[in-house]
Amino acid sequence: MRRLALMGVGLISLGACVTENGGITQIFAPKPDTAEAALELYYDTIPDSALPKAPPGKALPAEDAVISRVILGSCLDEEKDASQALMSIAEEEADLFLMVGDNVYGDRDGRAYVNNDADLMELRESFSDLAAREDFQAIRANIPMMVAWDDHDFGANDAGKEFPFRGLAERIHEVFWGLEDQDVGYWPGTYYARTFGPEGQRTQVIMLDTRYFRSGLTPTDEWGAKGKERYLPAADGSMQDMLGSAQWTWLQNQLREPADLRLIASSIQVMPTVHGWEAWSQMPAERERLFESIKRAGATGVVFLSGDRHTAFIYEEAGVLPYTATELTASSLNVSFLSESDEMDTRQVGAGAPVENYGVVEIDWDGKRLSLLVKNNQGETIRQNDMPFSAIGID
Repeated sequence: MRRLALMGVGLISLGACVTENGGITQIFAPKPDTAEAALELYYDTIPDSALPKAPPGKALPAEDAVISRVILGSCLDEEKDASQALMSIAEEEADLFLMVGDNVYGDRDGRAYVNNDADLMELRESFSDLAAREDFQAIRANIPMMVAWDDHDFGANDAGKEFPFRGLAERIHEVFWGLEDQDVGYWPGTYYARTFGPEGQRTQVIMLDTRYFRSGLTPTDEWGAKGKERYLPAADGSMQDMLGSAQWTWLQNQLREPADLRLIASSIQVMPTVHGWEAWSQMPAERERLFESIKRAGATGVVFLSGDRHTAFIYEEAGVLPYTATELTASSLNVSFLSESDEMDTRQVGAGAPVENYGVVEIDWDGKRLSLLVKNNQGETIRQNDMPFSAIGID
């Protein structure tokens, strides 16, 4: 694991005092030069066995398997009783289930900050509660899963790289989801990608990390005001970093990998600009960098998938990519606050759906069509947008 590799670096750095006859009289490690480095030394003493693990899950599809149906969801309160949405998902037939963030609410009591809980016991307890849920276990047994995290399963509301305990939060995430011994377990952050299907039917799934490296957001000047509820777009020339240099380089390389359809999962929304909650629109330069990265790579078939908003949305926009940019936001699984939404972005396809919901991407390879669906917690389709492959640049 990456953690053990880091321990190896620490061991190599050990110093020693040697006597004239060659005997070692003292061995010591250099003093950590940052608080985060000191925490990493402490976190290296926590065994994986002390961290929660998800129940056994169904293996991902084979590399040559054709993907035709993908489910996504976000915002799951692990303390609530059985979720009707989860129960409906467990009965679905799908090739993948993407949990795109706020998969638990491990910061509800704020113990990480309020009580300086460096051990993130609240976050650990939340994941343990999730593992014990029968509806979650049913999904694990039925549908292969890929995951991204957002702030509430990162450990602190709206937090980014300033969160002092992010190193342990990453380990909790990777150990729980069984990623600690995979590629993502060997680098900082939780981003990773997988590709399925033969040439001509190849689907790439990219799970971004919009937390570990993200710089601070610009606070609103009018708390709660419509359109700038919590944050304002960063000014030109200000520090903006959503993904961090290593993840940006990785993403550019991924976008050059052969694929027909590319599902890019971002825990926060990519396309809308009408609201003042967390979104790529609060870092306009980074949002534009994302679009430019896709264009420079010549990547066709990109569809953005997101969560976070406690409302489901579908978006389309011409002009930002060489083909129609589209996004499906699915939120939330069981943390619904409203029955109707009056939010309307110019990119929106229909009204938002704030009821408990999940999303579905249906891929008709023979008919060369893509459908983005929003389903309510009973599994009934309440929003749908169909488009030919040609609309998103797929021949």
